[in-house]
Amino acid sequence: MSSSTNSPTHHTSTIGAIGAPSRRNTELALLVFAVAIPVFAYANVGLAISDQVPSGLLSYGLGLGLLAGVAHLAVRKFAPYADPLLLPLATLLNGLGLVVIWRLDQSKLLQSLPNFVTAAPRQLLYTALGIGLFVVVLIFLKDHRVLQRYTYISMFTALVLLILPLVPGLGANIYGAKIWINIPGLGSLQPGEFAKIILAVFFAGYLMVKRDALALASRRFMGLYLPRGRDLGPILVVWAVSILILVFETDLGTSLLFFGMFVIMLYVATERTSWIVFGLLMSAVGAVGVASVETHVKSRVQAWLDPMREYTLSRQGQFGHSDQLQQALWAFGSGGTLGSGWGQGHSDLIRFAANSDFVLATFGEELGLAGVMAILLIYGLIVERGVRTALAARDPFGKLLAIGLSGAFALQVFVVAGGVMGLIPLTGMTMPFLAYGGSSVLANWALIGILIRISDTARRPAPAPASSPDAEMTQVVRPS
Repeated sequence: MSSSTNSPTHHTSTIGAIGAPSRRNTELALLVFAVAIPVFAYANVGLAISDQVPSGLLSYGLGLGLLAGVAHLAVRKFAPYADPLLLPLATLLNGLGLVVIWRLDQSKLLQSLPNFVTAAPRQLLYTALGIGLFVVVLIFLKDHRVLQRYTYISMFTALVLLILPLVPGLGANIYGAKIWINIPGLGSLQPGEFAKIILAVFFAGYLMVKRDALALASRRFMGLYLPRGRDLGPILVVWAVSILILVFETDLGTSLLFFGMFVIMLYVATERTSWIVFGLLMSAVGAVGVASVETHVKSRVQAWLDPMREYTLSRQGQFGHSDQLQQALWAFGSGGTLGSGWGQGHSDLIRFAANSDFVLATFGEELGLAGVMAILLIYGLIVERGVRTALAARDPFGKLLAIGLSGAFALQVFVVAGGVMGLIPLTGMTMPFLAYGGSSVLANWALIGILIRISDTARRPAPAPASSPDAEMTQVVRPS
């Protein structure tokens, strides 16, 4: 048909198979704020303590900025479609943790303790190692589904890590908890921090295969679908392992974390509310049973029920009692709504645990309720982005792994914050990214790296079909 002025003309536009935007520039802009806020806080602490800007402000800012830049370049190169919020949020928390640890290093009271060690330089080194591990995860873990092949190897590895602190000559009993191992030349390491990630891999691989069997119900009781008896085996095994950890390692936090993570992943895999009810009942029975016979756990429960009594006994010099929880509660109370200001609090009265277990009390006193809510909001955003990644994942293993890692992260924040605030007994765990400790920083940066890898796979546009030379383009023809 010949063309004429009366014949309809056709305009052809070409649309590339672009898919979702990468959002790397958004991530870079957020990283600028994630570095600037801790640098500003660092300057505030120096001005409050000595009326002058700290001499290390420039080196701290450049160091944190360089580490954040390396992490961003790794994400831009190896995970270009990853979630743009996870890296800035983790960097912000890590940077604020460094500021508070340096602030506590300046305390005359802490410097007078016999085993005082300047913690801020070590924490900066741990941060660098953690971001290095984050980059290694992105480089070598090109597809998270590869981890599914190592389901039962992960279970064996996690059990070995949990048993290591009980090995004579290798394990270390620190302040009543047997959760550490001594490594010559490197100091102490907490294997449980890495075991939570490895166990999440095992749970995800196991539940992906067994979820249909676990979802079957035998009968209904009081509105709940009760699981079959033979399907209770997995949860009974994990419950027993959690109790053994609590008994032999006297570590309430790790046992709650592992069992809670498994129950969350079990509920997501089966969509059965009955598993949540069984999990809560079994955790309550186990905790009450162990707390009634195990001395270390029992003392922590007593300190939780009556912290003022523990404070009085510690003032009288009685062995085995601590005033740390009472000092933390006073720190939160003196902080009020807006806090006393950076560097103007007295949380160093908590002594050696001020920069680890009780670091949140420093934020509560110096930044007040508003600052604590902001910190918890940042943690909540990390968990929300992890859950969002789980929802967007295209494979069931990725969904379960992302929800397991997010659940473990959320549970750790809850048990630490709840213990410091007096909501639950103290657990001895460390606040992710904020508290001093190499094991926690390394493990949580690896956790963020895996979540970023899953989110990159979920948001990456599907490849166009290669059926023709022009397969990468979609022709859209519309009349004028």
